[in-house]
Amino acid sequence: MSFSIYDPFWVSFRSVILTLFLTAIGWSTYLVLNKAKSPSFWKRDIKLFVSAGVISLATYLAVPDQWIYFGILHFIFIASLMIRPFCKWPISSALMGAVIVLIYHFTTWLSFPNAFSTITQYISLPQRTLDIVFPFPWIGIVLMGPLLGYLNWHKLPVPNFFGTHVLAFMGRYALPIYLLHQLVLFALVATFKMVLSHFF
Repeated sequence: MSFSIYDPFWVSFRSVILTLFLTAIGWSTYLVLNKAKSPSFWKRDIKLFVSAGVISLATYLAVPDQWIYFGILHFIFIASLMIRPFCKWPISSALMGAVIVLIYHFTTWLSFPNAFSTITQYISLPQRTLDIVFPFPWIGIVLMGPLLGYLNWHKLPVPNFFGTHVLAFMGRYALPIYLLHQLVLFALVATFKMVLSHFF
């Protein structure tokens, strides 16, 4: 199969996925901080830290010339620490996030096109990586998350049917699903290829 990851469709598709992931970070953090008497994040922090480390180790062993050293899980770990002080002021947090996103898209102030190549010059990292998430504009998306909790979007009525329950299940177990989905997809593709090669 041959396709370009720079095709506008795939770039937009990735942006949608990242937006869903990252608004959920700020959103869920706001809910925990405002509903728990003594909120504790240490279990989640450890899970994210270990999972990010597993991703780095696995990709280093599998593809050492493109291993992931700061992908989506690494960014989520850092962002989940950074968002906590801002959750006390969800409206201000959202405005700050919106300003960051607007500045990124309409100016060059937060664009650092040579950052990747500069980093790899001074630190022994691969010239290419399977996944990398730069701080901008994505920290702005995280900052918008608390507003969704403040507006009680999680209390909006949703249809009660099988698909809703499936999505709710996936939301509750998002991290293990994320960690395992590549293995499942590779297995399915390999099986599909074997079946095709058998008949053609």
